[in-house]
Amino acid sequence: MTAGQAVSERRAYVDLFWLPLGAGGHSVRFNGLVFEAIAARLEKRTRCDLYHAALEVELPPGRYTIEMTPVPDGNGVARGVVAQGPVGSRAASRLRIFRYEIRCWLDGAIPDVDWVVESPRRLTEDPLLARRVLDLVPHVPTYVWGRDELGAGEMWNSNSLVSWLLARSGIDVGRAQPPAGGRAPGWDAGLVAAGAKTGARPAGNRFARRP
Repeated sequence: MTAGQAVSERRAYVDLFWLPLGAGGHSVRFNGLVFEAIAARLEKRTRCDLYHAALEVELPPGRYTIEMTPVPDGNGVARGVVAQGPVGSRAASRLRIFRYEIRCWLDGAIPDVDWVVESPRRLTEDPLLARRVLDLVPHVPTYVWGRDELGAGEMWNSNSLVSWLLARSGIDVGRAQPPAGGRAPGWDAGLVAAGAKTGARPAGNRFARRP
């Protein structure tokens, strides 16, 4: 088999990873626990585990990791960064600590992948759908992280990125439910943004909030 044949026969897939919010970091995890405790009390429901979503896409020429993260430095090209957005406030985004980055990283790594729960979850092996996901990443809206600019009832965050990509690419978002007893804050914001973009009716959030 030639090298060209090996590439052409590479399998295609889109995998979803669920990572506990703040995995590997104490401050983010603590803040998440406080946030969920307050949200559960206001919504009169039991507390849930909070999760952060990331994607892995296999398609020639290789494997891509797709995720929204803080901006660690100015070397975004090395991490496959395709866009940046503001955190908390657009005015403050001149400072790196108030920006997030969207990565589509060839042969990249998902931080804290050892902490994943019930993952990876295979969403599709259709090469056309996998290609759509990759093509859409540079076009994800860059709303303010932590703000509800869409009136979706939740803030824009990393889960919004993933739900937007799945909805816009045509992948069944119903297969992307978080682990039992968990929820993914921000998921609905991505669905609302995808619906507003396409004119389609946003999907119901059957999995971002559980009683």
